[in-house]
This record gives sequence, C-alpha cells and structure tokens, in this order.
Amino acid sequence: MSKTAEIYSSHRAHELLEVLRESGGSCRTAELANLLNVSEETIRRNIKHLAKEGVVIKVHGGVLLANRNEEPAFGERMEVNRTAKRAMAKCVVGMIEDGASMFIDNSSTTTFIADALRARKNLFVVTNSIKVAERLSAHNHNRVFFAGGELRETDGGSYDAGAMNFIKGFNPDYAILSAAAVNSDNGFMSTDLSEAEFARVYVENANASIVVADQSKIGRKGPIIFAEVSTIDVFVTDTPPPVLFQNTAKAVGMKIVVAPNKDNK
Repeated sequence: MSKTAEIYSSHRAHELLEVLRESGGSCRTAELANLLNVSEETIRRNIKHLAKEGVVIKVHGGVLLANRNEEPAFGERMEVNRTAKRAMAKCVVGMIEDGASMFIDNSSTTTFIADALRARKNLFVVTNSIKVAERLSAHNHNRVFFAGGELRETDGGSYDAGAMNFIKGFNPDYAILSAAAVNSDNGFMSTDLSEAEFARVYVENANASIVVADQSKIGRKGPIIFAEVSTIDVFVTDTPPPVLFQNTAKAVGMKIVVAPNKDNK
C-alpha cells in the first residue's frame, strides 16, 4: 500500500483533509475540532501524522494543505460521511414522486441520492454527472438526459459551454444540489466556479430546489455563492443547524429537513 493510500485509510484523517480542501486549503485547529466534533488533541495527532507524510504543513494554531491545488479523488469523497449521505438521500427520495422530473448536479452526495432514487420509476432526469446518469439510466423506465461534453477527470462531471447550453433548455420539477458550505449570511456556496455556475442555472430553471449538505458544511464559508437562502425551497441535512440559520430559513420560507439518525431521532 502506498503512503497516500495509508493516509486515506484513516477515516478521521480523510475527513480532516476534506474539510481543509473545502476551506480553501487552510484552517485553524480549534475550528477543525469543532467541525469534526472531536478534541483538539485528536486533530493535532492527525495533523502530526499528515505533516510527517508531507500532505499538510503545520503552522501556529492551524494547518495548511501542502498542495492547495490538489483535489480529492471522487472515490475518496464517496467514503466521507457515508452514513449521513445515505440518510439524507433517503429523505430526498421521500419528497420525490414517481414520474417526477429533475436536475441533479455532480457530487458524491448526489451520487448517493441517485442510488436511492432507483426506488422510483418513470423519472425524467437531467444531469451533468456521468455517475448519476449511470445509476438511473436503463432502470424503471427512467428517461435520463446527460449534458454532454468533455468529462472532468477528477469526478466525471461535464462543465463545458455545450453542457451549460443543454441544461438551459429544461424546466423540471426539482433541482437537487449539493453545497460545499452553508451559512445564514451568504446562503449556499461552492469552492469551484464551474460547479457554482451550473448550480445557479439549475436553481433558476427548476420549479423547486433542494440543497443537501451534511453538518460539516454548515457554518462554513465558501468563496463562491450559488444561491441565497431565499431562493432554495428545501434544505436537507443530518443535524439541526444553528438557531440563527433556522431563523433565517423561517423568515424566507425555506424548509429545513433533518435526516433521522441515532443522535437526532
């Protein structure tokens, strides 16, 4: 096993790296501990291990990614918060009826949702994710429309101008989206410009929008806003968000759905 594989075999270290990437490559130790719900000592042990392998750089009170431009492989992201993603996916499917039409964006979270949507039939799906398309096409009489173009090597998504023009021709019932960061001030954010641009079009063209993000994304800040809270109809997460966010959502009419788990049933 390579050193990189050994690093990623540690679930906690993997989550720490995911949070660092979504923070733009740097984060304070205390914030990491809070986001991952562990002690600062646990975070420091993981940082020490990762720094020894050259993956991160320790700084006073925090940590930096050694290569800020490196993106995690899609398969690695599929392993992060799997239980939460499955629970949230089940909630989303409960909102979708047979025969519904929808946009689905490209992410590990929406891949879990696509898996869960195999319980529905006669779906009309428009997506720029080859992984979503693979899971829902040729199944239960679904119709799947893939926004074609060059596939991005890192995640199997299509983001070129042709793909963008293609999705603008649809007006489905739902847009099902993920977010890298969520807070009451800025709404829903991404760390990738292409992903944000597609998300904006999905929200604008769908009749209702559902954003799905686990607790690690709540309270975070991302560099690119793709939707304000007031433009989203439903937010699905795995833990009740802070009161301030709940109040903001209530004020603009956005529904919050918390996926049940052993801690919040």
